[in-house]
Amino acid sequence: MAKKKGFMKEFKEFISRGSVIDLAVGVIIGGAFQKIVNSLVNDIIMPVISLVTGGIDFNNWFLPLGKGDFATAADAKAAGVATLNYGTFIGTALDFLIMAFIIFLFIKGINTLREKTSKPHEEEKPAPTTKICPYCKSEIDINATRCPHCTSELESEEQSK
Repeated sequence: MAKKKGFMKEFKEFISRGSVIDLAVGVIIGGAFQKIVNSLVNDIIMPVISLVTGGIDFNNWFLPLGKGDFATAADAKAAGVATLNYGTFIGTALDFLIMAFIIFLFIKGINTLREKTSKPHEEEKPAPTTKICPYCKSEIDINATRCPHCTSELESEEQSK
């Protein structure tokens, strides 16, 4: 029974990580976003392409894999003939390219916004190479054990500890 509690605890830790939750949100939003892109492609872009190409419907670009001459892929399917639907593939590839381009623009916008709103990164200061003599207040080398100006012996960091 103790092994099950360990498994459940491990699962709880896994599922409560931010990256898993971010991934789940991304998948859900991506699924909803896909409907928008499909509508953009099928209802706006493909009709324009069809108009430019003289009324060609990519969904009816197919090769029947059996005997017969069919006007549409649906006719071939109704007759029980298998088809190679390369037009549908072209439409799906176009969906993918448009989705990838829109996601690219979205991420680019987010990164630009993040750069504008984030604080500028402070550059790390290099380690000091000089220090001030506690006696004469002159600037001296960081490793000096005696001040070259007033000849006072300086306490090294190792001695002060």
